[in-house]
Amino acid sequence: MEMQNPHDKFFKATFSNVEVVKDFIVHFLPPSVRELIDLTYIQPQKDSFIRHDLQEYFSDLLFQTKIHNKPAYVYLLFEHKSYVDYHISLQLLQYMVEIWKTKREKEEIDTLPFIMPIVLYHGQNKWTAASFSDLLKGYKDLPPEMQKYVPDYEYFLYDVSYYQDEEVQLNVLLRIILLMFRDIRKKDVRVVLNSVYRSVDYLQQLTDQKMATEYLDTLFRYVFSANQHLTKMEYYDIIEHVGNTSREGSEMTMSLAEIFRNEGIEEGLQKGKAALANTAIELITKFIAPISEEMKNKLREQEINTLEALIKQIDEFQTIEEVKQYLK
Repeated sequence: MEMQNPHDKFFKATFSNVEVVKDFIVHFLPPSVRELIDLTYIQPQKDSFIRHDLQEYFSDLLFQTKIHNKPAYVYLLFEHKSYVDYHISLQLLQYMVEIWKTKREKEEIDTLPFIMPIVLYHGQNKWTAASFSDLLKGYKDLPPEMQKYVPDYEYFLYDVSYYQDEEVQLNVLLRIILLMFRDIRKKDVRVVLNSVYRSVDYLQQLTDQKMATEYLDTLFRYVFSANQHLTKMEYYDIIEHVGNTSREGSEMTMSLAEIFRNEGIEEGLQKGKAALANTAIELITKFIAPISEEMKNKLREQEINTLEALIKQIDEFQTIEEVKQYLK
């Protein structure tokens, strides 16, 4: 049921769309920079330029374009940590070096393409680090004659917390992801639900209903993987809203809840009884109430068919006591 790196998956599902990238560049990059980027030429780079051991740090979305009439790359990085990562410039530098090495080896070129790193941030604290030299102890105190021997660069940072949904008319998918990234971690469930409802309504603007349905599924998975404050009642409120407002919603509502339960069962069967028990623990904690270590152990002792049935019927339980009675 629970996505690994849900923010990253949601980001990739959205920013892999070239129109989303173009709209982001137009509305959020500084005008002086935006004017140098040729949006008519922008295209995604399908081949990965990243080493496997660095993949956990990067969303690996790279777009080729022309900057100041020269071939270049706009590299979009999404970092979903909830705190300011002062070492992000080092991680970005690692990635850029990997791209340059790969280009040089594959194409046997002498000169290297320009890369513009862009960071999308939605943590709770104010982001302060902005350049690579911020990591270098004593760099600011060095005289210019010494600084010139030390590499330095800056990256463009967009802090989603400053996003105002009514400010501009954006691409539907871009509007949804900025809205959800801004609000998904808020403890006020009413704020989260309002953003979810608005996102579902925005999807009505898409003429491609196949895309709208697929993205609705992605959005739904993201919400219930990334937010831990939603209750079972709110879970069904969202499903009802989807059914009432989306053109394809009536079909979606018939399968949304089943999607998560069935995926939990299938994953558990593939990984063994322990994984199935963990899925049951997650569902009970999310939709009923937190459970004791004693009960967790009891769930881990159950047979696979018992765990499967429990997961399928999770919406029928109201209290922990009812679950206990079921397990006896």
